[in-house]
Amino acid sequence: MSEIILMSDARVAAVPVEENGEPLVDVRDRLLLDDRKNEDSLGAEVHLREGVLARLTEAEALLPGGLRLLFVEGYRPPALQRRYFESYSDELRAAHPDWSADRVRAAASRYVSPPEIAPHSAGAAVDLTLADADGRELDLGTAMNANPEESDGACYTGAGNITEEAKANRAVLGEALTAAGLVNYPTEWWHWSYGDRYWALETGAPAALYGPKDLGVS
Repeated sequence: MSEIILMSDARVAAVPVEENGEPLVDVRDRLLLDDRKNEDSLGAEVHLREGVLARLTEAEALLPGGLRLLFVEGYRPPALQRRYFESYSDELRAAHPDWSADRVRAAASRYVSPPEIAPHSAGAAVDLTLADADGRELDLGTAMNANPEESDGACYTGAGNITEEAKANRAVLGEALTAAGLVNYPTEWWHWSYGDRYWALETGAPAALYGPKDLGVS
């Protein structure tokens, strides 16, 4: 198994950002939206950078007949990202009082990106899954956003402790999204991104295209 680079890795933070100024756009008229609502985001989650949405549209066209992408969450305001990261870090510290601050940060970043480099806060990342032609969610092995503790690691994209059907569905999703230029965060099968620092590191791009952004601010 190849090395998993976590979001907390210094190599991710070291990637420069050359912001290209693409706007955050509403995805609701382009993608099938899941009916789960993120009350914390106040509607911000249905936005992505224009270039990311274009690539998702391309990926959906590459799926086998009868399948669609099911969009769950895109943009996440920086303040909300920080709240999520700190909350999960607090849970880990309580469960593991002997862990160092660096270990807590690394473990937390398996599930929530450190706020200063978070792809969601750049509008560059999307949490999504697969649905059939009637909009019914397919089995991809775990509930969306299951953390490593509650899923016994099955949230990892390459996990072996899921059914063959779930493995096949993950492969279908991954093949289409990879072909469209997105990269996966391998501790979360549902998390894919384009244009952020993690994408740049994984693809060898010289810089990220998108940095943290406030919705409505150009």
